[in-house]
Amino acid sequence: MLSFAKPARHQNAEPEQTGPKKLPWGEGERLQKVLAKAGVASRRAAEELIDQGRVEVDGAIVREQGLRIDPNTAVVRVDGVRIVVRDEQVYLALNKPKGFQSTMSDEMGRPCVGDIVAERVMAGQRLFHVGRLDAETEGLLLLTNDGDLAHRLMHPSFEVAKTYLATVNGEVHREVGKRLRAGVELDDGPATVDKFTVLEVGEGKSLVKVVLHEGRKHIVRRLLAAVDHPVIALVRTHIGPVALGDQRPGTLRVLGRDEIGKLYEAVSL
Repeated sequence: MLSFAKPARHQNAEPEQTGPKKLPWGEGERLQKVLAKAGVASRRAAEELIDQGRVEVDGAIVREQGLRIDPNTAVVRVDGVRIVVRDEQVYLALNKPKGFQSTMSDEMGRPCVGDIVAERVMAGQRLFHVGRLDAETEGLLLLTNDGDLAHRLMHPSFEVAKTYLATVNGEVHREVGKRLRAGVELDDGPATVDKFTVLEVGEGKSLVKVVLHEGRKHIVRRLLAAVDHPVIALVRTHIGPVALGDQRPGTLRVLGRDEIGKLYEAVSL
C-alpha cells in the first residue's frame, strides 16, 4: 500500500533540489518505466499516478508524461515515500545467529557475517552492515550497499530506534523501568531508554522489551547490568520500521519497497 504521509524533514538533512533535471531524448529513462522497474506499479498505472500528481522527482511534483530522468541521481517519491530506483542497490535483513561476529571477515577465523553473504560478495556486491551486534547477541542486522543510508542509520543525530528482547536475571519490578527512562550513569556517561516493558516474570528470570536509539557498545547489556538485572540472552527485533518477524537465524531476506521507503523517511533521505 502506498502511504499518503509526507516524509518528516530533519534539521540536519541536506536541502533538496527544487525540481527534476530534464534529460534530452535518448538519455536516462522515462519516469513511468523507472516506477515500473521499482515495482511501484505497471507502466500504465504509473502514468495514472503521474497524472494524479502523486509522483515527485527531486522535490517537485511531476505531471509530464515521458519525462526522462537519471535513475542514479534522481530522488523519486510516490505519495511522499521515497522509492529505490537504482538497479544495483541492495537492501537486506539478516537474522544474525548467536556466536557470529558483526564483521565481513575475521582475522581469528571466527564465524562472521561475511560468511553468510560470501556468495554475494564474490559476485561483486560491496555490502555495509548497519551497526553491530556483539557475538553473543542475535537478531536483526541490516546489510546494504547504500552508503548514504547506512551512514545516517548509524548516526546518533537521526535517533533511529532499535528494539531488543532481553532475558535477564531476577524478577524485574516497575521501578526499574522508571530508573532506565530517567537515565542511568554508565562509565562513559549517562544513558536512557525510550521505552521499557516487562513481558514475563517467573522462576527467577524476566523477559523485557527495551527500545532505545543509543548506539554505544554493549549499551543494552550495560544498562540492564547497572540496574542489577544482567542479561542472559539478547535479541534485536527491530531497527526503525524494519522488523525481524519470524525470520530464522542465519537467513537473509530482501527488504520490501515500503520498508526501504520508511528507512529513507526515518533519516530524511
